[in-house]
Amino acid sequence: MEYDALTDLLAARHSCRAYLPDEVPREVIEQILRAAQRVPSWCNAQPWQVHVTGRAETDRLREALYEHAQSGDHAPDVPFPAAYTDQHQARRRACGWQLYEAVGVEKGDRVGSTRQMMENFRFFGAPHMVLITAPRELGDYAYLDCGGFITGFALAAQALGLGTIPQAAVASFAPFLRDWFDVAEDRVILVGIAFGYPDRENAANGFRTDRADLDVWVSWR
Repeated sequence: MEYDALTDLLAARHSCRAYLPDEVPREVIEQILRAAQRVPSWCNAQPWQVHVTGRAETDRLREALYEHAQSGDHAPDVPFPAAYTDQHQARRRACGWQLYEAVGVEKGDRVGSTRQMMENFRFFGAPHMVLITAPRELGDYAYLDCGGFITGFALAAQALGLGTIPQAAVASFAPFLRDWFDVAEDRVILVGIAFGYPDRENAANGFRTDRADLDVWVSWR
């Protein structure tokens, strides 16, 4: 039964791109954070530190970040992938077109696709955002540990009826976020997670991505 509960959560979790305006109670957010911090980390270092925004602060931030993002002055602390090729590019494109089809953006509509992409910087209307940082001195393995924290956060939120979307796009404006949250230079800004109660009627939440078959990515020895 425990395995079934876990797989049900994994299957139900998705990147939520439309939210109800209702604020999540502080005690519920604390439940999610306590659950997420139970994930494994190297030597139990628990390298993550997070900033959580309430509704009023999220509203202030979304407008400021959206305006700043118009500059296109991307400067992530962690370099983005140099390229997506082969199956990785195919999966990326499939996900993008599923979203565009769901929200009525036709192929070739650059204005529509850009407008949808820019909703990242409004957190898709979510009432809350978590910014995750890691210490520079711990390097790449701290980033891996924080990836586990992201998964734990998303699953705990799903279990409590909330939606989430981890957002690398937000972290692409690291200097802006560093100033906004007063993040010390000895920490790396990794990712934001928008979260809240999902708007289940919104078309942006009406599709699900697939997963590759085991024989595509598993080698048995």
